[in-house]
Amino acid sequence: MSRRARFALVAVVAAALAGCGALPPMPGPLPDYVPDAPAPQVAASGSLTPDGVAAAERMAVRVRNVGCGSLSVGSGFALDEHTVVTNRHVVADSAELQVSTYDGRDVDVVTVSSTPVADLALVRTAEPLPQVPGLAAGDPAAGTPVTVVGYPSGGALTTSAGQVLGAVPDPLGTGMDQVIVTSAAVVGGSSGSAALDADGRVVGVVYAGDDRGQSYLVPLSLLQALLADTSAFAPLTACR
Repeated sequence: MSRRARFALVAVVAAALAGCGALPPMPGPLPDYVPDAPAPQVAASGSLTPDGVAAAERMAVRVRNVGCGSLSVGSGFALDEHTVVTNRHVVADSAELQVSTYDGRDVDVVTVSSTPVADLALVRTAEPLPQVPGLAAGDPAAGTPVTVVGYPSGGALTTSAGQVLGAVPDPLGTGMDQVIVTSAAVVGGSSGSAALDADGRVVGVVYAGDDRGQSYLVPLSLLQALLADTSAFAPLTACR
């Protein structure tokens, strides 16, 4: 039996699927890890895990959103052993949500919730996630080196290095006063990726990029504030 989990009630999902048209074919197997920049290391966990993969890569997940007549991809990262942080637009309007780890293992989705502020979402998983990176002490200053770890275009697990350029007004109007802009390049499918500092700690969440090779991050401080607000995240429903 498939391990692809639906995150809404059975009756709701059945109704949603009944209204779906023909779905496009699913992507192939998870590609091998192909780094394009040196990956940071998580100091508390050592540089490599027993299987020889850096802990900074083990915490990243690929997200496939099978909607009603559509398929999209994105990225996410482990907040704790059973929670993935990603973008709301990565998981919205989904009939079936599939989450896979760096080694191609599918994990069952239990619930999905989101907040309209900052385009953030939380995905709860049944199985434990391979690695939790931990959060940095605060928002990064201009000039801080960062590495984005995710699955651009839904393909290989990839890293993109750059540095923090500063804080700017939110270009997409997602309810944030200021966002962090970096020189780490991102493309479609990178949404929801963690941006890590030199110690492998999360300093922000990728939610957008531009044609100048810059990426935009939800600041760590805003992520923490939303996580501390028990009313900030509400359950998502399946597409119809």
